[in-house]
Order: sequence, then C-alpha cells, then structure tokens
Amino acid sequence: MEKYRQILAKYWGYQSFRELQEEIIFAVAEEKKDTLALMPTGGGKSITFQVPALAMEGICLVITPLIALMKDQVENLRKRNIKSLMIHSGMTAREIDITLNNAVFGSYKFLYLSPERLQTDIFRVRLERMNVSLIAVDESHCISQWGYDFRPSYLQIAEIRKNMPNVPVLALTATATPRVVDDIMEKLNFRKPNLLKKSFERKNLVYIVRTIDDKTGYLLNILKKERGSGIVYVRSRKATRETAQKLVEAGIPADFYHAGLSPEIRSVKQDDWQSGRTRIIVATNAFGMGIDKPDVRVVVHIDLPDSVEAYFQEAGRAGRDGNRAYAVLLYNSGDRAKFEQRYRNEFPDIDKIKTIYQSACNYMQLAYGAGKNTSRSFNMEDFSQTCKFYPATVISAFKFLRKENIAELTEEINNPSRLHFTVNRDDLYKIQINNPDIDNFIKTVLRAYAGLFNDFVYIDEAYLAKIMFKSGDEIYNMLVRLGKMKIAEYIPQKRSPMLIFHEERLDSSNIRISTENYLWAKNRFTERMNAMLLYAESESECRSVRLLAYFGEKNARPCAQCDVCRRRTELNMSKYEFDAIVGKIKSILEQSPSTLENIIQQTGETDKTIMIVRRLLDSGKMRTQNGVMEWTSLPDSDSTET
Repeated sequence: MEKYRQILAKYWGYQSFRELQEEIIFAVAEEKKDTLALMPTGGGKSITFQVPALAMEGICLVITPLIALMKDQVENLRKRNIKSLMIHSGMTAREIDITLNNAVFGSYKFLYLSPERLQTDIFRVRLERMNVSLIAVDESHCISQWGYDFRPSYLQIAEIRKNMPNVPVLALTATATPRVVDDIMEKLNFRKPNLLKKSFERKNLVYIVRTIDDKTGYLLNILKKERGSGIVYVRSRKATRETAQKLVEAGIPADFYHAGLSPEIRSVKQDDWQSGRTRIIVATNAFGMGIDKPDVRVVVHIDLPDSVEAYFQEAGRAGRDGNRAYAVLLYNSGDRAKFEQRYRNEFPDIDKIKTIYQSACNYMQLAYGAGKNTSRSFNMEDFSQTCKFYPATVISAFKFLRKENIAELTEEINNPSRLHFTVNRDDLYKIQINNPDIDNFIKTVLRAYAGLFNDFVYIDEAYLAKIMFKSGDEIYNMLVRLGKMKIAEYIPQKRSPMLIFHEERLDSSNIRISTENYLWAKNRFTERMNAMLLYAESESECRSVRLLAYFGEKNARPCAQCDVCRRRTELNMSKYEFDAIVGKIKSILEQSPSTLENIIQQTGETDKTIMIVRRLLDSGKMRTQNGVMEWTSLPDSDSTET
C-alpha cells in the first residue's frame, strides 16, 4: 500500500488514509474486485477511486449524475496537475468529439461523464479504443428502483461492462438501505458480492427533534446558545432570504444560498462561510455538495426533507472534526399537511405528463421523429409562463419521463465561455502576420490560456478585458471575429437547465408511461414520507437507533444524548424498563380501548405509566376520546425497513 500513500501525500498532502479508504483501494486496485463502498457524507469517497486510478495504467471512467460536482472534481484535479476530462449534456457535439479523442489518445487519467452519455453511439465507438483501468460509479443508489433517485440511464453501466469484463467497478454511495445495497450489486453485474461499509453511527452528533410552532424564535435561541458555525436548511429560495435577514437583524452573521444565484455569487457566499466571515448559511438542499467544512457545530432543518436518506446526508455535515455537534429538526403539525401537499404536487396524472411533454417539444420546436440523444437549453421560467404550467409540476412530469427513459430535465448548468483554436500554430502565425490588427489579441489569449490547440478551454472575457484595457463588448466582438475567420471556435457563456431527449419525439399515443410503475413510485414516495414523518413524530425510540435501523444496523445501542434518550433519563428508567411498559400498554390497548386507571392497574406502575402515556399521546401512538384510550394505526417503531 506504500505506493498509494505516496500518491496521497504527493497530490493531496495527507500522510495517511481515513478509515475504510485503504481497504477499498486494496480491493479494487490489488485484488481487482468489484466493490460497493458505503461511506457516509464526508467520508472521503473520491479518494478511493482517484488514488488507485493514478497508480494504474489507463483512464478511469467516473459516472455521476451531478454535473456541478463533476465540474468541481475535475477543476480540483486539474489544480493538482492531474489530467482530467468531463462530458455532460451542456457541451456541444464538437466539444464532446474532441474530449473523447483526448480520452483515447491523450495521457488523461480521468473521464467524468453523466450516465446518459453511455448510450450514445459516439461514446460506444470511442470506448472500444480506450484503455480503461477502473469504472467508478458515484451516487450508485441511482441504479436501484428502491433508491430515492432512480435513473434508468444507470442501467447502461452493465452494458458497457460486457466489453471490459476484467475492469473492476467501484460503486459509491453515502446512503443505502440493505435492499438498495443488494440491488446495486446485482444491477452492476458484480462478479461476486463485495460490500465495504463504514457504520453510519456518529457518536459525536446529537440528534434533536423539537415540536414547536415558533420555529424562527426557537432557531434564534439555538444559534445564540451554540456559538459555532452552522447550516440552516429550508425548502424555498424565498425562505433562505427571509430567514437569513431575521438572523442578521438578531445580530447573527448570516447569509443565504440557493441554486438560483449566479455561480460567482454562490462561490463568494460559500467562501465567506467556509472562512468564518459568515457564521450561518441559510440554504436550500443545493448547498452542501462538495463542502467539507469540519467545524460545523449545528445543522438545523426548519422544513422536513423529502426522505430519511436526504436528512441523514444533510445532518451529517455537522461535526466532521469529531467534536460534539447538533442536528436539530424543527417540526409542527403544519409540516404533515405540507408533506401531503408535496405528495399531490409530485404526482401529476399521466395525461398531464404527456401534455407537458408535447408542450415542451413544441416549445423547443422539435419535430416528430427527431431529437433522439440530443440535449438543448431549456428556459424553465419562460416555458412555465408561456404554457401556463406550475414549475414544480413540470419538474415532476420530467421525473416520470426520465424513469421511462424518454426525456429528462437536468439541474441548471453553468457553462463558462470556451475557446478552441481550430488551426495549427504555423497556420495561425501566418494569419497573424496577414492580420496585424488581431495579432496582439491572439498573443494575449495564448499567453493567458494553455491548451487552446488541443481542446476547448474555459476563458473569462472580463479577465481578458482587464489585462488588455478593453471593454467586455470589444473582447466579445474579437472572439466572434475569430470564429467567423474560421481560426477558432468560440462558445459564449450560457447558464440554463438542459432538456435531454433519450428517444425521438413521440406522439401522445406512443408515450408509454407504465401505470404499474407510476403507482409503484407513489407507494415508494409514501413509504419514504412516512419514514421521515415517523422520525419527526416518534418520541419513544432513540433518534440514532432509528436512523441506524433504517440503514440496516439493527443492533445499535441508544446514544444516551438525543432528546428521546435525555427524556428517558429524566424518567429515571432504563431502556429495557421503558420498552417493557410501552409493550404492556400496547398489548392492553390492542385488545380493546381502556381507561388510564385500568392501564395503571395492569402495568403496576403509576408515575412511570402516566409519564409514558403522556409521551405516547404526544407522539400520536395513542389517542384518547371521552376518557378512553386506544392505540393508533401508526407504523410500529421497528418498521423502518424499506
């Protein structure tokens, strides 16, 4: 393992690996085993494929659906002088062609690509000529219908393996239930099951749920008591601004963050928070990807996340330095109603989905039978206003179209300006001699950016304007002129979601959206929703134990520090005694409704039974009417398996 430690030290500056990283690297690089690595957020997943790939001959394919994360990782690798490429739906056909040529003929070590690229003919042809050393599958839960973000394009990974049966696969995910774990290994055609996992237990992280009406007031109290850095998660962009403003007015250095901000503004806000200039960042779930700030002391969720998986990932951004930190969920009865409304919004009827698809095709001026394996910029706001659809309904419709592998709507992509010289150096020199008015401009561009003859290179018009003492318009016009002269290809900056068509445009009668799959997805959403509600509303089981059980760790010990454990301690009874009394009460009430007096008589405990009954009533596990109590039909506390 010494050569891998040397690579780690040379490129990342670390002298030793984190827990589980060595075992994963040894499995894929030395034993050539297909491996599923299950590591919680912040565990250092990227190191487990980047380090061995640098030690192996050939290029590593990294498949990820997160374009922003793809760009972030490629940029970080390039800063370390590690030659890396990427292909995603925001690129032109010419850019993709050049990138694939470099992957075949250049000495590149990594090719990052989005999963939909795997089924294109241009990729399949070039793949046959690539010397692939390793296939890394990030967010591998996306291959499973039991996962919380199923993507049919991930199923193509098994197809490309057929032509390279001896190339190991490293599947990576931060959250997966036991059923999803088995499904990942099956769908990726593992030669032999091989799971390496780190326990999800976070002993330094204190989980707390507070049922409270005045969430903002309670949030202020939390942040005044806990003085360290923190993240506050909310669901809407509007709420990020409003909540951050309230914190600032209360004297707490805070800022807001969401995906609708420009990349430059997001970068500044993120840097201010990571450096400590901003103490609290109020954000949607767009914040956190690629963030590794170790000293976050508190993560607060004002709104319920969509699933336990999402909550666990976001809460897990607290306390990565190993010191005590808090994950706080604020909840009230209104949250259940919001969740139920979200359920209705998430599932437009099938005819509505077809209508949205046809409207989008018309909006994009796509003819019937055309468009297969193409991607186009898509102005969501203009489309929604023009065609009179709610944006949330459009997003939900394309989720179903993605599951049927018909079309999909990507995250918003920021594509900086790119430039590529299409003539060689000698021909360019002749052009400069014959056109002295552009000679200085070309020389400045070549000094500012390397690699322009081999590939498209990101450029910054504002930077060129600054160093050449020109206006932005003058720089833009010069770049356009280079394009018209056939000297270079210039692609101006563009920022928008992309609409990807996996099939040619279909008429409504040929759009097959399986009723069975539709209803199955509804049931899965309900299961995840109920699991999240149960976590928020339960007051009888340790928070940590509940989360660990959801991810398959069934024999975890109570944490002794969450709000449930603390209240149990206040009752001065052990978990065994507490569970025993709860079991007796449940057994009594499942036989028939009963009065409190009768329950006390049968349990033989007065004060403890009264306190536990109050807890069960508060959590909704019991209800009372006219002095008679009964057990509700809520799922049992052990029913967390999905």
